[in-house]
Amino acid sequence: MSVLIETSLGDIVIDLFVDKCPRTTNNFLQHCKNKYYNGCLFHNIHKDFIAQTGDPTGTGTGGRSVYEDRFFGDEIRADLKHDRVGTVGMASAGRDLNASQFYITLRDNLHYLDEKHTIFGEVAEGLETLTRINQTVVDEENRPRQKIIIKQTYVLYPPELADDSIPEGEPKDELEPPLNEQLSSEKEAHSRAMVLECMGDIPDADVKPPDNVLFVCKLNPVTEDEDLHVIFSQFGTVVSAEILRDYRTGESLCYAFMEFEKREACEQAYFKMNNALIDDRRICVDFSQSVSKIWKKSYVQNKKAKN
Repeated sequence: MSVLIETSLGDIVIDLFVDKCPRTTNNFLQHCKNKYYNGCLFHNIHKDFIAQTGDPTGTGTGGRSVYEDRFFGDEIRADLKHDRVGTVGMASAGRDLNASQFYITLRDNLHYLDEKHTIFGEVAEGLETLTRINQTVVDEENRPRQKIIIKQTYVLYPPELADDSIPEGEPKDELEPPLNEQLSSEKEAHSRAMVLECMGDIPDADVKPPDNVLFVCKLNPVTEDEDLHVIFSQFGTVVSAEILRDYRTGESLCYAFMEFEKREACEQAYFKMNNALIDDRRICVDFSQSVSKIWKKSYVQNKKAKN
């Protein structure tokens, strides 16, 4: 049985030692099926040593097993060695303290790790991805300067196993139920945001739109910035009123962003001005979901820092 891990630097296929480490592979497979690893960072990379991931918090201190207790016991075998690049083991916090974090070795013959951690698989495909990970620039704490994330995980079942099969060695009733739809959707959204951050489309995966800006649309083309400033200032101090325009012709695109000094003024304007009549047009008002100004500010700061 194998698992395909899609990372922001490429794909990795891991063959699991199901017969030798049933409880550990069971834990890993269930996390992969439940998309628990989606969005996880490779938070610790030691060049020519190991790459560590599997912590949803990205701190190296989080994560839990699929079993009733947070941790479960070791399955260390003398016949499993750290003798090749791509060996996959549990990054435990101590004896019998395995949760969700795991590591992948980045070079051969790391024998001083033997019989200290549970080895439960090996990389079958994607050694070039490991090479890219190994070449990543890290800071003094061995955290990558450019975030590397797990985008998706897929369990690859052999033809003889049904889709709902799990390895022998642990009863199904000891496993946690799959994540509910809300948690799954939230994790999927965060995973996509992490991908956008790695691509440079947003400054930070956790960035949120400002709560003091309104999006106004269906404006009359004759409406000017000053008109909106005067009308919306009845609710509080308006920091800016910006109608978006065609960069070639200068004509109004019939929507604008209104930034207020205070969130309370923004909320009041939202409740009062939606469907209001301005220059013979019924406008629509909603809270802005744009982070463009935050992105521009971050871009300028990064550019100055590079210079």
